[in-house]
Amino acid sequence: MKKAIGFALLVVIAVAIIAVLAVRYLNENKILKEMISRLEADSRIAEVLVTDVKYDEQAQKVNTTIKFLEYDSKGRPMDPKYYKFRGNIIQFESLVVRFDDIFIRTNDKLKGKSAYLFWKVFMLDGPNTMEYNITETEAVPEGYKIDNAESAFEKRLWKKFWDYALNENNASNMGIKNAQIEAPGTMFVPGTLYTIRIEHDGGMRIDASPLPAILKGERIL
Repeated sequence: MKKAIGFALLVVIAVAIIAVLAVRYLNENKILKEMISRLEADSRIAEVLVTDVKYDEQAQKVNTTIKFLEYDSKGRPMDPKYYKFRGNIIQFESLVVRFDDIFIRTNDKLKGKSAYLFWKVFMLDGPNTMEYNITETEAVPEGYKIDNAESAFEKRLWKKFWDYALNENNASNMGIKNAQIEAPGTMFVPGTLYTIRIEHDGGMRIDASPLPAILKGERIL
């Protein structure tokens, strides 16, 4: 009888241990999947649309006007900006700071995804290269500004960002994987919506998709 009771007790203990291990495995597996999803995630940071195209026969150039709509740090659309170029292969010069993967995996509040700012938009054409400033050098980007506040701390913080991005050696021991200038670009044509995204563990990319059929041929105010 005692042997039977002892055996039953061992079975109960074994089942309990297996149940605990199973729950731990499920929890760890869930956390691992969440970490991987954060590393693979990206965020929309801007959209671009061609609003006007005119061919200059004398210069044999296509004059292209684009609408640049940036989204702020909270995902809200900012005031759109319009830029005109003598051509349609356009690039966005940007500063990107990538943080170590551990911060992405753990969803760190400050370093949970790459930090960035749009610096300039330009089109290369030798001596006729055209460029416009989106953010003035060492300025606080519009999309990150604290509402109704003028903070010395905010200015110092962004000065450090510029310093990290332009002088990568200064980024050592700050949990920064790398800091660099990027210039994603493409050929911009009418009828296409261009979405600029930031990969949480990487840099920028431009995705192109056709406009919805209902918008084709319409002028949207």
